Amino acid sequence: MRYDDAPDGTPPQDGVGLSQSMYVPLELPLDFEAFYLGHQEPFHAYAEVHFGTRAAAEEVIHEVFLEIHAGWTQLLSAGNLEQGAWAIVRRAVHDRLELEGRAPAFVINGPIAQALDKALTTAREKLHKMESSSGLYEAIAELPNRQFEVIVLRYVLGYPTAKVAWYVGIDERTVGHHLRRAKERLRLRLGLPADRKKPKQKGAGS
Repeated sequence: MRYDDAPDGTPPQDGVGLSQSMYVPLELPLDFEAFYLGHQEPFHAYAEVHFGTRAAAEEVIHEVFLEIHAGWTQLLSAGNLEQGAWAIVRRAVHDRLELEGRAPAFVINGPIAQALDKALTTAREKLHKMESSSGLYEAIAELPNRQFEVIVLRYVLGYPTAKVAWYVGIDERTVGHHLRRAKERLRLRLGLPADRKKPKQKGAGS
């Protein structure tokens, strides 16, 4: 991975026409390199579903990793590296969308509708009518950071719970907890009915 400008400001012959930041390597900490290798996939996927193109995603996530590298020591000392890094990703994507004056490119109605409550046909129909720029996306965007991350990784990007747990740096049970809390917040925010669980039938002769 390459990040910084050439020390003397002079690009090599085979780098003509390229930004200097694209060809001169930095001496990167091994833990940062490991973090990059482990997180570049979900970061790029997250950006791509927002922008609709891989090129735009790569451009934004390149800047994200520059920022993460610049603040690497502070992020490590803060004690929650994953949450801090995801906050940078989320802000960078939001700022780019706001600068371009457009809504996210992804359509999330179906997966979120099913996740909120498979049994409520009326709720699903209501959610399916929403476009990505309407109330559902705003409701998701207003979730607390950790709930937002797991909702997007699990239901928008479709990662299994175990993979979400690894990316976010928490265990699978905690992922489930955040998903339940997030879905309940979305249900209340969107004015959807509560899930009514069917009572267990008593066995014969009881």
